[in-house]
Amino acid sequence: MTTGATDTVVHAAIVVDVGIERAFSVFTDGIDSWWPREHTIGAAPLAEMVLEPRVGGRAYGRDIHGGESDWGRVLAYEPPHRVLVSWDINLLWSHEADPARASEFEVSFRAESPTRTRVELEHRHLERHGDGWEQMRDAVGSPNGWSSGLEAFAAATATAVD
Repeated sequence: MTTGATDTVVHAAIVVDVGIERAFSVFTDGIDSWWPREHTIGAAPLAEMVLEPRVGGRAYGRDIHGGESDWGRVLAYEPPHRVLVSWDINLLWSHEADPARASEFEVSFRAESPTRTRVELEHRHLERHGDGWEQMRDAVGSPNGWSSGLEAFAAATATAVD
């Protein structure tokens, strides 16, 4: 696993021991299998994380009471190579309704062999969050941010079944 941050971009990458199609599927369709339960903007505990598999699809959490908390929109969906999602979360860790104030993350998948895939994540345009945007960069770039998410994703690929 590698991670790093530049001024307004956070990078993270990991190699998983599954083929590219399985890696893409676990990241997108299987997001609920690896997304950390404590990473939610909902008021109640997270019951399910959903990423709708299409351009224009929603990224949202469903809480234990059935309430939904939108946190992103699918901007590009190109299985099994790429997914791009807006990060519609403000600096108070609640929904950001203004797309001009949202950052985005892109995940690319590159086959290293038929059973090994490199997954690279770039969370960019963090400056769009406005004054204090650095705190968002520091949060998503921290060990508890994307790097722990990708580690959980890698563990989920190891237990995924076809």
